[in-house]
Amino acid sequence: MGINMTVSADDGKVTIAVTGKFDFQLYDEFRASYADTAGNGTEYVIDLSDTEYLDSSALGMLLLLREHAGGESSSIEITQATPEVRKILDVANFGKLFKL
Repeated sequence: MGINMTVSADDGKVTIAVTGKFDFQLYDEFRASYADTAGNGTEYVIDLSDTEYLDSSALGMLLLLREHAGGESSSIEITQATPEVRKILDVANFGKLFKL
């Protein structure tokens, strides 16, 4: 369980991969993964391919990232969500806020 962040050398895109359960226990680690990035204008990819579960605190953390990245002008794509995780994102209407 944890967070792995990489920055593409080609285009500066920040990829954050979440492994295991995405819940409040990962708050500090998730926040630290993007805290030193530029924010507004930076492209972010959230890789949920190895995410088993996410809860309401994870949804809140994604919203905090969106705010850091420039709010409505942010570029954040959530990729490879499992059907269970995708269902949670859909119920929360995150397709209106993020590229899914």
